[in-house]
Amino acid sequence: MEVSGAESPGRARFALPVDSEHKATVFRLFSLANPHMRTFHLSWISFFACFVSTFAAPPLVPVIRDDLNLTATDIGNAGIASVSGAVFARVAMGTACDLFGPRLASASLILITTPAVYCSAIANSAISFLLVRFFTGFSLATFVSTQFWMSSMFSPLVVGSANGVAAGWGNLGGGATQLIMPLLFGVIRDAGAIKFTAWRIAFFIPALFQTLTAFMIMFFGQDMPDGNFRKLESSGEKAKDEFSRVLYHGVTNYRGWILALTYGYCFGVELTVDNIVAEYFYDRFDLKLHTAGMVAATFGLANVFSRPAGGWLSDVMARRFGMRGRLWALWSVQTIGGVLCVVLGRVGSLGASVAVMIVFSVFVQAACGLTFGVVPFVSRRSLGVISGMTGGGGNVGAVLTQLIFFQGSKYSKETGITLMGIMIICCTLPIALIYFPQWGGMFCGPSSAKGTTEEDYYLSEWSDKEKEKGFHQASLKFADNSKRERGSRRGDLVTAPEEKASDPEQEA
Repeated sequence: MEVSGAESPGRARFALPVDSEHKATVFRLFSLANPHMRTFHLSWISFFACFVSTFAAPPLVPVIRDDLNLTATDIGNAGIASVSGAVFARVAMGTACDLFGPRLASASLILITTPAVYCSAIANSAISFLLVRFFTGFSLATFVSTQFWMSSMFSPLVVGSANGVAAGWGNLGGGATQLIMPLLFGVIRDAGAIKFTAWRIAFFIPALFQTLTAFMIMFFGQDMPDGNFRKLESSGEKAKDEFSRVLYHGVTNYRGWILALTYGYCFGVELTVDNIVAEYFYDRFDLKLHTAGMVAATFGLANVFSRPAGGWLSDVMARRFGMRGRLWALWSVQTIGGVLCVVLGRVGSLGASVAVMIVFSVFVQAACGLTFGVVPFVSRRSLGVISGMTGGGGNVGAVLTQLIFFQGSKYSKETGITLMGIMIICCTLPIALIYFPQWGGMFCGPSSAKGTTEEDYYLSEWSDKEKEKGFHQASLKFADNSKRERGSRRGDLVTAPEEKASDPEQEA
């Protein structure tokens, strides 16, 4: 049920209309309304900073490899290290969000990983370069807190769009750093520093940026629409959950594992390309360092609209076709991305490669947004764990892809890209196995058996004893609000009653 934020009884007044969980039912991109839109902007900016830090090295690799005498294997290992660190960090971050809230979890991780970014400036060997990239990569786990936060602040009506824009604008850092780091390097070198000193000084800028975002989250962030976890638990408005139960309901839900696999071949591919694309264009087409960085940047910069478009498409398909629409859209877009990846590896001219890469980036990044249009509905109690599993799957996919196709000289970069496209197509097929008894799957409609309503699905995560204590109330509200996932083509769709009138201040 949707209610006016201004008339929400017994709770703080909200600038945006909200549902029964006080999640915003609209997504106003350029608003700073507290807490919903302020949280959105804090989450994507902090994730953006972490992306810039993690991928600050690749655009400067041609200089760094000469300074540190790195081999192709050393560079490949460092690239793998940069994304492997976040595999378990993302699962841990999801659990931390479920138990302690996204605000504390996110700010803590950002501050813990910042020293590694500063230490990049003093790397003096292949081992030290690998280690700083490994520990900096842990910061990518802030993606999980970003998605958890959006799913906590925005209703099922717009959660796909909110997740898509927040993650997409955060991932934009992977493209922005391709422009930022060569530019910083050039400015510092032109100011009088030798090139082997200039690249080191340049790392202080992303490190400082990352530090500042952590303090912004601590001072201005908020876990839930009604307050922070600690306050809500102290007042009794939120039950303090058990780690074992949260983890259990997350890891035993097979849908989460399938999404983790498929996400490994949209976001995992994006991470892989961020690591190799500048060097690929620099070496294959004999471009200058700055030019290669500009070409490579177009891949990551597409996130400004591509991933948000995926989230938006997921919401649009859900309004018409329900959850089945979300699943079909995800499979279709990601499969097309795989085909374009194969084509990218086969074209041989600079112009054609750039054109195909841009279109490929749009589809593979949109698939990421579409994935997190589905994730919020897999589990209500273990949302953080499911988000962490899926996000971790992205990093696992990146590690495996780089290890198999881009480490050493077994394959040329263009052959590796072609084979990566085939992997995308194959690993997208399991989406057809995802089935929600209350909504159906790609090829089957909802179950006609008793006990398959939204309430049955989400309340099954709570024991009878926990229900007696009222711990399930949040899941009950979510179940009611998620009935829209039946789609407008279902005759039994329950539509929300008309929004209550706002007070004069709101209407003004």
